[in-house]
Amino acid sequence: MVDRSVANIVLFGPPGAGKGTQADKLVNEFKLFKVSTGDLLREEIKKKSALGNKIKSIIDKGMLVQDNIINDLIEKVLDKKKYFNSLIFDGYPRNLSQAKNLDKLIKKYKQKLSCVLSLKVDTDIIVKRILGRLICSKCGSIFNSFFSPATKENHHCGSKFLQRRSDDNEESIKNRFQIYNTETLPILDYYENQKLLHEIDGMRDISIIYKEIRQIIHALESWLYNVYLYK
Repeated sequence: MVDRSVANIVLFGPPGAGKGTQADKLVNEFKLFKVSTGDLLREEIKKKSALGNKIKSIIDKGMLVQDNIINDLIEKVLDKKKYFNSLIFDGYPRNLSQAKNLDKLIKKYKQKLSCVLSLKVDTDIIVKRILGRLICSKCGSIFNSFFSPATKENHHCGSKFLQRRSDDNEESIKNRFQIYNTETLPILDYYENQKLLHEIDGMRDISIIYKEIRQIIHALESWLYNVYLYK
């Protein structure tokens, strides 16, 4: 039987563009595994190790953690056989150096990158998405006080469990946007030259955005199927 599944995917976009939401949907439907550098870093912070404390200090200032730390965490994931060619990268790569490193790691572990999905969202909308973001520490559900507030009907854990991330503040947002504009946007050209980039309007309803993403993935599946069929 021909394996028609798509390989690793990168979800790209500024902070608050909705990458995590779309990644979760892809994970559920296509049986993939999400790699969020944010989650990896927060796990290290929870350990309260020296490295974790250092990472927390950097994140709280709205800055990005050094590439060598991030790259090592990513390689540990790629090295695991259960994740072979079935990863969604959410929040990585963040700059051109990381993108080139990912290419090297993909080749090192004999995997491939199927596509890069770039969500484009206006700045003012993103600010509201970030400042309004609330995460339930009990069930992990994500809400937004502006767009999708928690109610008694959609959240049963209680408001006492709703928390904001320490880096979800105005100063942090401005720093992250500055870093994104100067360091991350050049990756678009890098992946466009590799014919991997797909730009998506992230201003629309979540379900409509996901429908377009599914169409892209299914088109890739069909293309891969034909490649194997006529080899």
